[in-house]
Amino acid sequence: MAKKKKKKPVTQIKLQISAGSATAAPPVGPALGQHGVPIMQFVKAFNDATKQKEGIVLPVVINVYEDKSFDFIVKSPPVSFLLKRAANLAKASSTPGKDIIGEVTKSAVKEIAKEKLQDLNTNDVEQAMKVVEGTARSCGIKIIEG
Repeated sequence: MAKKKKKKPVTQIKLQISAGSATAAPPVGPALGQHGVPIMQFVKAFNDATKQKEGIVLPVVINVYEDKSFDFIVKSPPVSFLLKRAANLAKASSTPGKDIIGEVTKSAVKEIAKEKLQDLNTNDVEQAMKVVEGTARSCGIKIIEG
């Protein structure tokens, strides 16, 4: 009996899409269209998979195969998005080295690190916290005790 080979993706597309509200408009349509992926099929599948997280920007990795079929992996929101939400900010600082525009507590940093742990290249929460703290500095957000 012959073994069934695991399909290898021809290409991988990485996008950041707002959960539950993907459309065929850019960036989704052009990115998928150039690889021959059925756009509306992806949009429907993505919106169904992410409707409970509506309003959050989610990174997605789309694997496209030779027969134009696809699958996708939805990752957790970007650290900068989680930090801005924790600090109640609309956007990050335009001059992060000079202007401190918000504050987050160490406990909030730990929660964000735990949420992002699966997407980071570490298994240690302490190291993940350092990654989150570095992103906070580059967004102009101060880390306070608490």
